[in-house]
Amino acid sequence: MSKTTTSADRDATGAKGDRDTTGAQDELGEPGELGAAGAQLSTAPLDDAAGPASGPNMPALGVIGWIRWFWRQLTSMRVALLLLLLLSLGSIPGSLIPQENPDALKVEDFKAAHTTLGPLYDKLGLFHVYSSVWFSAIYILLFVSLIGCIVPRTWQFVGQLRGRPPAAPKRLTRLPAYTTWRTEATPDEVHEAARHLLKQRRFRAHETGGSVAAEKGYLREAGNLMFHVALIVMLIAFAAGQLFKSEGGKLIMEGDGFSNTLTQYDDFKSGSLFDTENLAPFSFRLDRFEGTYENSGPERGTARTYKAHVTYSEGAHGPEKKKAIEVNKPLEVDGSKVYLIGHGYAPTVTVRDGKGKVVQRVSVPLLPIDSMGTATGAIKILDGYRNKDGKKEQLGFNAFFVPTFAGEGNGQMFSQFPAPFNPRLALSAYHGSLGVDSGVPQNVYQLDTRKMKKFKDAKGELLKKRLKIGETLKLPNGAGSITFDKELKQWASFQISQEPGSKWALGGAIAAHAGRPRGRVVTRRRVGGPAPAGAHSGTVVEMAGLGRSESAKVPEELGVLAAALHETAPSAPDAETDPDTGSDTDTAAESTEAEAEAGAEADSKTPSDPDPTPDVVPAEGAEK
Repeated sequence: MSKTTTSADRDATGAKGDRDTTGAQDELGEPGELGAAGAQLSTAPLDDAAGPASGPNMPALGVIGWIRWFWRQLTSMRVALLLLLLLSLGSIPGSLIPQENPDALKVEDFKAAHTTLGPLYDKLGLFHVYSSVWFSAIYILLFVSLIGCIVPRTWQFVGQLRGRPPAAPKRLTRLPAYTTWRTEATPDEVHEAARHLLKQRRFRAHETGGSVAAEKGYLREAGNLMFHVALIVMLIAFAAGQLFKSEGGKLIMEGDGFSNTLTQYDDFKSGSLFDTENLAPFSFRLDRFEGTYENSGPERGTARTYKAHVTYSEGAHGPEKKKAIEVNKPLEVDGSKVYLIGHGYAPTVTVRDGKGKVVQRVSVPLLPIDSMGTATGAIKILDGYRNKDGKKEQLGFNAFFVPTFAGEGNGQMFSQFPAPFNPRLALSAYHGSLGVDSGVPQNVYQLDTRKMKKFKDAKGELLKKRLKIGETLKLPNGAGSITFDKELKQWASFQISQEPGSKWALGGAIAAHAGRPRGRVVTRRRVGGPAPAGAHSGTVVEMAGLGRSESAKVPEELGVLAAALHETAPSAPDAETDPDTGSDTDTAAESTEAEAEAGAEADSKTPSDPDPTPDVVPAEGAEK
């Protein structure tokens, strides 16, 4: 007969005395009386939360002692989680407050609008969060903490993999799960069957000290280590990406091209360690933009086809190749990626002076302000124009364009559809100086009218007109004209990026997700037990299990293993009762000897012993 018990059962009945909480039950505690088998089952460092000198009799620590204590705190998981939380909180201002690196103009506008908060934010470094001293300090401390925690645990885990499971303790009854029975098989047969069974269940098993010791569940620690190593890889990739990245934007009209040099960008930003000499040598030309849209239904106007057909070449004299760039399908050239991020229209206009001479014929890109293609911008004529008196002047026109006009009297001038079914170009005219020679940078899509005069209509109001394709706006007093030509070009905007750490960050993220679930669901556990010979005949089999943490799976798994082993080494039949004494002498003697070898109480069991969980339950007719 056999019976499986757990530590909870023994606590409830008071059997075997109090639990030894200094042994197997404390995951991070010392082995106590269980020896090597009760040592901690993880590679986590022991917690030293009490500090380096917490007791009244503790000696004062020197500089080395304090450094060692500080290092232990820094490399603890508690501090690593705290630093990770601070890093997350520190990134919030970077997403809510304008940053100098992406958009310095927004920062200046914020300072002008908030005269109190602006200087305060500037002193705190909130306008350049990711390059500030305090954010860098959190980042570096987190990096050091993870390195100091992971490297020792990795070496310790490698040592555990290279070593063998520790031998089973002598007092198996102190383990959380325990079972025993007597069999007629020999100890060698029991050991061989147990070793074969455990290896079938993917335990690492070996025989030592007259018992079989086994252990499994290494994937838990391997998953935890893989997760944290992946986190370090992601941090390194993020740092490399911020330091060595480059990112720029370029608006290109159909028929125009781009070469990957610094002067070709409309805007450009890079990491502090990026060298512009490292820009990948390539070029491309926008052949045409292809866009189709949903004509009806609730998704009317939604893009169905959105492609930029380009011709590109690698290097200075590489062969030309064709490519269609789509959203989330960039052109990849020599480590750089070209993303399609925007699209719009560039109306073509012809400007003539008072004598009818063509001053300039130009296609001007206008910036969309809604999803239907309504766009606004400015047309600037810098050179070649002379007024009626023959003096050089500059012309400026505020422009408002809609690809599909609703019609006269049908609401405001906003486009009804993104495709150019009924285009209109509204213009208002100025003359004078555009201020482009002052040395102050200007927005090419806005008109600075501070040094310009209005062209006035017959009523003395600002001259303005809404033009169809082919129509002309005549300037007053023979000053010239501007015509909306039939040619309507399209443009596309691109983002050209070099991100050296993106692939490493992706690999780290995948590894982190792959390692973390294993660390949560797998339990590290040990199983072992001796099979000593009985006093008269047969063998007493003992099995016990220990898990990294309290879990119902350990007793369940031990029960399954015991049931499987019981099929190979079944319980021996009950011994015959002595007719003179009425007691089962053989069973009582074997039980006493088995309990002594298993670490039970030193005294022999008597009929009045209150222990309700004997290793071998007496048969009927035992001495009362």
